[in-house]
Amino acid sequence: MAENQYNEDSIRSLDWKEHIRLRPGMYIGKLGNGSSAEDGIYILMKEVVDNCIDEFMMGNGKRIDINLVDNMVSVRDFGRGIPLGKVVDVVSKINTGAKYDSKVFQKSVGLNGVGTKAVNALSSYFMVRSFREAESMTAVFERGVLVSEKREKSDEKNGTYVEYTADTDIFKTHKYINEYIDNQMWNYVYLNAGLTINFNGNKYFSKNGLLDLLYRKTNEEEIKYPIIHLKDGDIEMAITHDNHYGEDYYSFVNGQNTTQGGTHVAALKEALVRTIRDFYGKNYEPTDIRASLVSAISVRIQEPVFESQTKTKLGSTEIAPGGASLKTEINQFVKSQLDNFLHKNAETAEALHRKIQQSERERKDMAGVRKIARERAKKASVHNKKLRDCRVHFTDEKKENRLETTLFITEGDSASGSITKARDVQTQAVFSLRGKPLNSFGLKKKIVYENEEFNLLQHALNIEESIDDLRYNKIVIATDADVDGMHIRLLILTFFLQFFPDLVRKGHVYILETPLFRVRNKKETLYCYTDQERFDAIRKLGKTAEITRFKGLGEISPDEFGGFIGEDIRLEPVLLTEDSSINKILEYYMGKNTMQRQEFIIDNLRLEIDEVEEEAALATASQKEEIEAV
Repeated sequence: MAENQYNEDSIRSLDWKEHIRLRPGMYIGKLGNGSSAEDGIYILMKEVVDNCIDEFMMGNGKRIDINLVDNMVSVRDFGRGIPLGKVVDVVSKINTGAKYDSKVFQKSVGLNGVGTKAVNALSSYFMVRSFREAESMTAVFERGVLVSEKREKSDEKNGTYVEYTADTDIFKTHKYINEYIDNQMWNYVYLNAGLTINFNGNKYFSKNGLLDLLYRKTNEEEIKYPIIHLKDGDIEMAITHDNHYGEDYYSFVNGQNTTQGGTHVAALKEALVRTIRDFYGKNYEPTDIRASLVSAISVRIQEPVFESQTKTKLGSTEIAPGGASLKTEINQFVKSQLDNFLHKNAETAEALHRKIQQSERERKDMAGVRKIARERAKKASVHNKKLRDCRVHFTDEKKENRLETTLFITEGDSASGSITKARDVQTQAVFSLRGKPLNSFGLKKKIVYENEEFNLLQHALNIEESIDDLRYNKIVIATDADVDGMHIRLLILTFFLQFFPDLVRKGHVYILETPLFRVRNKKETLYCYTDQERFDAIRKLGKTAEITRFKGLGEISPDEFGGFIGEDIRLEPVLLTEDSSINKILEYYMGKNTMQRQEFIIDNLRLEIDEVEEEAALATASQKEEIEAV
C-alpha cells in the first residue's frame, strides 16, 4: 500500500470564498433545509439585516425594506450607505469593515468582518448597491466571484441595497418558513424602538420594546399579574408568571437573539432569586421562584464575545473590555429596579408572592412521587429497552455536530427496528413507544412520573429540571401517516404542550415526513411524498413503472430508511403562532368537545382515490402530446 505523502504539494492555500464554501459551518453554523429557525438560510438573511440594524443604532435610517420572492432575498436600508470606493472590498475581503473601530459602532453585533462575505460566497447570485451623495456603486457576484461593477449618478436616498439567492449547490433543497422570519422581524423592532421594518408587505413596529414582546409571547388570560417592564441605560427586562410548566427566557445582546442564553441569562436568574428572597424575607427555593416564569432581557455591551460565529450564546463577562462585571451590573439593575417596583405596586407584589407559594406547595406535593420515579429511571438508565442512544448529545458544547443530535420517537417494533438499523449512531437516537400513549390533557404533572412511558421519555430527554439540559436538539415524532399514526402524534404533542411547551416554542419538535409511494423502473427509483410527486414520477418513468404504496414505517426496509433520515431528511417543524393559547388548542383537539371536532373533520374531509392506473395513462398521454408537439 502506497504511503500518504506529506510534502510541499500537500499544502494548499484557499482564498476567502473557497474557504467559506468548503467550511460553511464555521461561518453560519449548520446548513439545514429551512425546517429549523437556526438553519443557514435564515442566518444569511440575518447577517444582511444586522448591518442595517447597526446603521439604525448609530442614528442613521429609520426604515428597512425586506422582500422574499422565489427564494431571492432583497434588503434596503436608508443609512449612510457603504463608502463607494469600498463596496467591493466590504463584501468580498475578509477582515474588512468599520466595526473594528468601536468608536464608529460602539455596540454592534457584527464585529468580525465576515457576515456579508459569507452571504456573498454562499449565494449563486449576490448584488450590492450603495447610494451615497447622489452617486451609486453596484457590484454583482456569482458564488463570490465578481462579475461586474458600475459607478453612476443617482437620485436615490442614501443607503444600501442587497439582493441574493442562496446557492442550491450548498443548501440543496431548502424552503423558507414565514413564521421563523416573522418572529425574527418582530425581535428586531422590539429591540429597536422607532424602527420600521416592511417585509413582504407586512409592517413591523414597536413602541414599548420588551413589554410588547412579552405581551405577544403570553396569553393575557393566563398571566398571574401585569407584565413588569424595567429599563435603565443599556439593560432592559420584562417578567411575569403564567400557568405553563418550565421557564421561558427571551434574551438579546446588542439586538442579537441569543437563543442559547449565556452569561447575561445566568446573571438574570441569579439576580431574580436574590432580589425576591430579600423582598419577601424568605429563603424560597430558586425553582419555586422561577417556575412558570416568562421573561425577556436585553443588554447592550461593547465588543461582545459570543461562543460561536452564529452568536446564539453570550460568553462575555464584562460590559466592555476591562470594564465592570456584566454579572454585577445585572444584579444591581434587578436589585434596585425590581425591588422599587414591587414596593410601589403592592397588588403585583402580592400576586407574585401567591404564585411562588403555589409553586412551593406543588413541589412538596410531588416530592414523594419524584423520588420513586427517579429511582425507577435510574434503574432504567442502566438498561432502558425503549432507548437506543447515540454517542453525541446536544449538551456536548465542544462537539461540532451537536446541533444534528436527534431523538426519533417511534411506535411499534418494526418501525423502531428499521430506524435503529438505518440511523447514524453518532447523532441519532431512537425511543420506542408501546402502543398509544396516555392522553395527558387536563392531567397534573404527577402523571409524568407515575406513567412509566412518560417518565422514561422525560428521563431520556433529560428535561426534568430544565430544557437547558436537553440531550437532543431535534425531537422527531416518527409515526405512520394513517389514522392511528395521526392519533399517536396528537397524544405525544399533547404531552409536550401540556408539560414541556418550551420544547415546541424553542423549535425542538418536528414531524418526520416519510414517502407515501415508491415509483421505479429498471434504471431509476423515485420516492414520492405527495400525490403530485407520484403523478410526476409516473410521468417521468412511464406506464411500466412499478408503484408501491407504503402503508406504514415498518414496511420500509432499513436500507431505504437510511435515505429518508439522512442528509435529505424532510422534517415538518411543530410551530405555535404567537396568538395561540395552548390550553385552547388542547381543549379543541383532546378535550370532550366531540361533536365540534367531528363537524370539523367532516367539513375538512378529503376523499383519497387511488388512481394509479389512470394517472399512468394520463402521464403516457401527456408524454405523447409533448412528442407530437415537438
